[in-house]
Amino acid sequence: MELSGARVLVAGATGALGGAITAEIVGRGARAALAGRDPSRLAAAAHPYPGVPTARFDAYDPGSCAKAVEQAAAALGGLDAVVVAFGAVAFGTAAGVGDEVAEHLMAVNHLAPAAFFRAALDILKPGSAIAAVTGVVAERPQKGMADYSASKAALRAWLDAVRREARTVGVGVLEIRPGHLHTGFSDRPVAGTAPPLPRGGDPRQVAAAVADALMAGAELLRTDAAGMPVIERRAR
Repeated sequence: MELSGARVLVAGATGALGGAITAEIVGRGARAALAGRDPSRLAAAAHPYPGVPTARFDAYDPGSCAKAVEQAAAALGGLDAVVVAFGAVAFGTAAGVGDEVAEHLMAVNHLAPAAFFRAALDILKPGSAIAAVTGVVAERPQKGMADYSASKAALRAWLDAVRREARTVGVGVLEIRPGHLHTGFSDRPVAGTAPPLPRGGDPRQVAAAVADALMAGAELLRTDAAGMPVIERRAR
């Protein structure tokens, strides 16, 4: 994918990583549309980019996710990529985290991204891509984060299956699987308290790697033991 002139929807553009991805792709010449839940934060995220189209969505309303895709496509005259960079986290033992929290995590971390992508796959043309942030817990579930890990693993599995379907029509599927990032995400859990964590990686570094991965048609972006982004042409 050539990012210069590409039409890219960033869902979760109000967050630290989503904002960094927006800045990176716009800096490379992409035409962005931004989607978020909170109207004031969405307006603030769009402020540096005069005229950028925006759309609101609620992760508990799959129809609003699909509508955001439709609005972005209409405003930009189509879409070349949809990047999902939002989520929710909770901490606590499997026995201690309630069913409502578990349901919330699955809705936000799996079902809402899937709703975005289902709508996008009806619009995207050959050479385009979808991309979503899962995280290292999707590969290595952590104690005290069972339901969060499960929701991210569900999204990873969904992306793996859709990748096989989308290859036949020329649409790429990128999984963004970074380690812990310094975004403040773990400071805003929907339940519990985060355990002591090492200082996270720089989201701007990951955002630059996301742009590189989209341009390369890669399937996986992960971080190595030193916390450096690694782009892989084929997911594993």
